[in-house]
Amino acid sequence: MDFKIIQKPSGKNHLYIIDDVKALKQVAELSTAERSYAEETFKGEHTLLTINHYKGFSFIYLLKNKKTDWQTNEACRKTGAEMQAVCKKYKLAELTITNMSKKTDAAYILAEGLALANYQFLKYRSDAKKIANTLHTISFTKQSITLKEVTQLGIVTEAIYHARTFVNEPVNYMTAVQLAKEINQLGKEAGFKVTTLNKAQIEKEKMGGILAVNRGSQEPPTFTVMEYKPKKFINKKPIVLVGKGVVYDTGGLSLKPTAASMDRMKSDMSGAALVSCTMYALSKMQLPLHVIALVPATDNRPGENAYTPGDVITMYSGKTVEVLNTDAEGRLILGDALHWAKRYSPELVMDFATLTGAASVAVGEHGIVCMGTADDNIKRSFTSSGFRQYERLVEYPLWDEYGDMIKSDIADIKNVGGPSGGAITAGKFLEHFTDYPWMHFDIAGVSFTMAKRNYITQGGTGYGIRFLLDFLSNYGKA
Repeated sequence: MDFKIIQKPSGKNHLYIIDDVKALKQVAELSTAERSYAEETFKGEHTLLTINHYKGFSFIYLLKNKKTDWQTNEACRKTGAEMQAVCKKYKLAELTITNMSKKTDAAYILAEGLALANYQFLKYRSDAKKIANTLHTISFTKQSITLKEVTQLGIVTEAIYHARTFVNEPVNYMTAVQLAKEINQLGKEAGFKVTTLNKAQIEKEKMGGILAVNRGSQEPPTFTVMEYKPKKFINKKPIVLVGKGVVYDTGGLSLKPTAASMDRMKSDMSGAALVSCTMYALSKMQLPLHVIALVPATDNRPGENAYTPGDVITMYSGKTVEVLNTDAEGRLILGDALHWAKRYSPELVMDFATLTGAASVAVGEHGIVCMGTADDNIKRSFTSSGFRQYERLVEYPLWDEYGDMIKSDIADIKNVGGPSGGAITAGKFLEHFTDYPWMHFDIAGVSFTMAKRNYITQGGTGYGIRFLLDFLSNYGKA
């Protein structure tokens, strides 16, 4: 998707954003009859109007304020998704947006929804050319957006496209090794450093969690370290991002039992996609932060010499874990990565993982479950960013009683805590491997969708990237 600012309206198709019908008088291409028609239409519940001039289209969006700014913003994004459907219907290649409303960022937000809704994953479709969306350029009149906003919009859109594609790729392509290669390519494009440990190096480090999960696979694991360190940065110690990279999850010997339960398990590396593509964006945006990202990656299968329920494994930290369910594998590889993060004496660590069905059941596809030990100011910043980007957070407690649920009789801890409080006991498990300010984000409910929902396209969603970039962009600001 291309974005550009133009000096004068050009092209045949134009979208006007207004917040008062009186502004229709300023839309030069509308005839008196068309203006009257628009005024009459907007007296009802309609907010988006299409006028066909035969040589092109005029689209008018009447922006109505909701109870909160974040709800108004989301309505604007959803209108962008509606516009994408209109562009597809009429096979439009380019659209120019003019913001005539008092909301200065309306053009940016609407274009964001439009661009995100326009994503397609057609790599394996033989009819790709026939079904491809036609829209490829969004232009803005100069009063509608700043150059900085246009640049950011392009970067964020590109990052989310990359993340969605990572998740949509099947495991017969996106192995742990291939994921590391893809991340390395992102680093080359955006200008951040990438180092990948292979299986021999992981064995040398004694990363017992990653190695245990990988034992059932014929494909080797990887551990990828990314670092973005600009010449000037405001954080005294690094911020560390950790992303779960289980490229496919069968459940291992605790094989997933329910119908269709494995159909979307290529998405179990959504956390890895989120953090690596966030690194891509923040590097291209040149944010003044020193950030490191870690991706432990493997598939989880029941073959070869697969680890079994009842095994006791020794994690990278030296802590022993009684494995009672091999489908609770994500916390094992994350535990090793969280222990690795200690070497940086980090200012803040955030992990992102499709970790539990419990989180998905609790909040569904409408938010992220989070918990952690970061201070209240940081948590408030997370919440604010979540609302601004409509990628909202629900914080769970980390009470000691949940820690009691994962005590083991024969090892230091066990990897599951029983049928209740599953999202929290998973978080308590991860807490064992931290000694720094830390937040855990369970994205199980939001990372993948079986059907398009406004600007969230079918398959991998890239959900969480906009929230995280918003948080990082505002990090350290009063």
